Amino acid sequence: MRISPLVKFCLLLLIVFAAGCHRGDKKPDDAEVLPVDKMYDVAKTSLMNGNLTKATRYYQRLIARFPFGPYTEQATIELAFTQYKDGKNEDAYSTIGRFIKTYPTQKHVDYAYYLRGVINFDRDRGFLDRYANQDMTKRDQGNTSQSFSDLNELITKFPDSRYAPDARQRMIYLRDNLSKAQVHVAMYYLERGAYVAAINRSKDILEKYERTPSAGDALAIMTLAYKSLNQEKLAADTERVLKLNYPDHPYFRGSWPSYGHWWSRMVPFRS
Repeated sequence: MRISPLVKFCLLLLIVFAAGCHRGDKKPDDAEVLPVDKMYDVAKTSLMNGNLTKATRYYQRLIARFPFGPYTEQATIELAFTQYKDGKNEDAYSTIGRFIKTYPTQKHVDYAYYLRGVINFDRDRGFLDRYANQDMTKRDQGNTSQSFSDLNELITKFPDSRYAPDARQRMIYLRDNLSKAQVHVAMYYLERGAYVAAINRSKDILEKYERTPSAGDALAIMTLAYKSLNQEKLAADTERVLKLNYPDHPYFRGSWPSYGHWWSRMVPFRS
């Protein structure tokens, strides 16, 4: 049966009309039509209520629709915090870095520097939560080093910031971790008979981390390495310094090294 052109035309109109009615019934997305202050309120409320997905979406749309102004500045820094709380560390670090670059004199920029340091500080701590028996100083220290650098930039540029005291405490923790990681390397060399390399790495620890507990371990490694090289005078001199500064070091109890146990004394930082 052939359908006449008139019938075809009427059917086409009916389809177009039905599609138009369907679109007309669809509720517009608030993120596309709300004014900037209302969008910010929705994002902030969602963040406070723990709805991180919704908060992220509204913050991102606000920034895209309104690229300038005080709401955008605040939305950017809060978006970084939302991404950090949501475990999206790469996105958070990128967002907060963009904030610092775009708004270097914004009144909350000190918090931005602080958050940038905390993001990397917590990356390895998240790993520690998942693998409780892992020694974090045996892992790559890239995040630790970057966090230390970021927090140091905060206290250098804003020494009187309300976030500076906590940043300094975190830096102490990070510095201990960095020094312990270097002890691992020095011990690795010692175990494998690379005595000169063990000595050089230990000297580096003493120069960079002289006020950390790892300095005693570095002196002990140097003493053992000098003895292995038959450098008795250097070994005796180093042992004397160790005895003077760290008289209770396990080296003097004859049970050292028991590879891997002595740096587990570290107490995790608690914010």
